[in-house]
Amino acid sequence: MAHTSLRTVPTGMTGRVNIIGSLRELVLVPVIIVSMIIGTFLNSAFLTADNLLNILQQSSELSILVLAQTLILIAGKFDLSLESIVGFAPMVAGWLMATDASNGGLGLGLSGGLGITVAFAIGAAIGFFNSMLIVKLRLNAFIATLAMLILLRGATVGITNGRTLFDLPASFTYLGSAKWLGVPASIWVAGILFAAFAVLLRYHRLGRSIYAIGGNAEAARVAGIRVERITILIYVVAGVLAALSGIMLTGRISSIVASQGQNMIFYVFAAAVIGGISLNGGQGSLIGALTGVLLLGILQNILTLSQVAAFWIDAAYGAIILVALVIARLSGEKPRS
Repeated sequence: MAHTSLRTVPTGMTGRVNIIGSLRELVLVPVIIVSMIIGTFLNSAFLTADNLLNILQQSSELSILVLAQTLILIAGKFDLSLESIVGFAPMVAGWLMATDASNGGLGLGLSGGLGITVAFAIGAAIGFFNSMLIVKLRLNAFIATLAMLILLRGATVGITNGRTLFDLPASFTYLGSAKWLGVPASIWVAGILFAAFAVLLRYHRLGRSIYAIGGNAEAARVAGIRVERITILIYVVAGVLAALSGIMLTGRISSIVASQGQNMIFYVFAAAVIGGISLNGGQGSLIGALTGVLLLGILQNILTLSQVAAFWIDAAYGAIILVALVIARLSGEKPRS
């Protein structure tokens, strides 16, 4: 899929490739159905409308982050710092919006609209800075973004000395607390973004370029694709999406905690990997990534309703990633040299 824009695919093979791609995107659907059936038998509360909406709402923040990471992974890169943007961007915004300095804020009393703008600007700036480290200085993406993760995590705690910010403007918490047609707004937002980016990746020239870059950056460059510019754009967009995820999470819990976003990156990679996103770049789809998010959300809900300890849930996620990697390797995916 990553190379279709760089070489000619035989006409007779096109339909077959599309069918195989569609099947890979939906491979988790039967697993999701079976999991829901098991959940219904284990706890009668599982299949209620309130619980299902709860699963979708809690998964919406993670899904936005998975969307951001998927764009980067398809382009053949990594960004571990996205989870820290989830906490840092809203925290700085909340720090500026707070009217009482004694509660850990700066006391400026910025409006909610300006706070959202600040959060998005911070996400974009961090994404741009990461891209400069990776594209211009050619630092290893894994190590560079790991360092940024640690830096932002410390800064998030340091800004307010570990305090929780609350009494935030209603406009700032709107996306995480409002309902549209009886469904949490965050679910609508996540669904719309996934649909929009899925269309972009599949049908737009930019989307095909992203796959080409992840498949073979040098060949993409020879083909006239502006590899560096597109890579920078992807990191900036991912940073903005991570900030949006943080704003939605803040709205759902009506506060900003110092540990916000912590460990989300593990769930992001779990959802991406089991959803068929290749860590080698150039392969995978947003539909597959979305099914990965839904499966993790359902499994977590089932285990929580069954009163399974949180550390066993984490262990299950680790096992899921290992199994998905083994299956991908056995199915013929080659590691990047």
